[in-house]
Amino acid sequence: MNPPLRLSPEVAEARVAGRPIVALESTIVTHGMPHPANVETARAVEAAVRAGGAVPATIAVEGGVIEVGLSDARLAALATARDVRKLSRADLAVALSEGWTGSTTVAATMIAARLAGIAVFATGGIGGVHRGAETSFDISADLEELAQTPVTVVASGAKAILDLPKTLEALETRGVPVIAYGQDALPAFWSRDSGLAAPLRLDTAEAIARAHLMRARLGLPGGQLVANPVPTEAEIAAAEIAPHIDSALQAAAKEGVSAKEVTPFLLGRVLAATEGRSLATNVALVRDNARVAAAIAVALARLTAAERGAAAS
Repeated sequence: MNPPLRLSPEVAEARVAGRPIVALESTIVTHGMPHPANVETARAVEAAVRAGGAVPATIAVEGGVIEVGLSDARLAALATARDVRKLSRADLAVALSEGWTGSTTVAATMIAARLAGIAVFATGGIGGVHRGAETSFDISADLEELAQTPVTVVASGAKAILDLPKTLEALETRGVPVIAYGQDALPAFWSRDSGLAAPLRLDTAEAIARAHLMRARLGLPGGQLVANPVPTEAEIAAAEIAPHIDSALQAAAKEGVSAKEVTPFLLGRVLAATEGRSLATNVALVRDNARVAAAIAVALARLTAAERGAAAS
């Protein structure tokens, strides 16, 4: 049986033609940023993908169908919609069978991208191991998805509100390549340097595309995480943002915030504490991730076409 998937005309045409496509999540629109910054950022991210020579494919769920490539009108409507469910691997099938409206997290976007034949995905930051997970067991499904779904994900590392050493360890255990783009340090979302060394470093989009293809040749499951540091001019240093994160974590614990509500709660608290600066940094990093993802998608399309041409000759 075919999955309930609907590609926009632009994305469908790009798939047939073998043109580069970049998947984009919709949770950033519904849960990650306030309005109107959410829709403005979504449009800017799509524009960055187009400027890089690729086709953007923002993904969401509506009426029992995974929509791959939202129209501008649909994007605007989603940005102001109420009661939109935040969908991950665990609830995606139920959402589709029940006809819910939902935005896609990193995990759900990876699933949808694979179904649509899209190999590259740009986001802000992945989920991971939450602080205190040794008692709460709060670990994002994003890590498991990276371990089993063959999509290259471009992000500015894991969100800095998480336990980054444990997140990095969990990724290593699951065999996920964590590749810092253009530097040796692992970035930490708002900050260029988490204080942790990245396991791998690659400096070009073509090198990342080659690694993606080699994983497929080896029959290795899962994708790869490309950790792209936030642009220097937009960075908030780790030492500066850390007290705000700690304060937000204390507030979440005091108010009993849990499960899927933790991340948006913490991001909102940090936004208030930084008087909007964290949002500006978030916008800058996700746009730059889209730029890098487009370059990888372009390189991947070129290498794939060359391989097919060589095989046919």
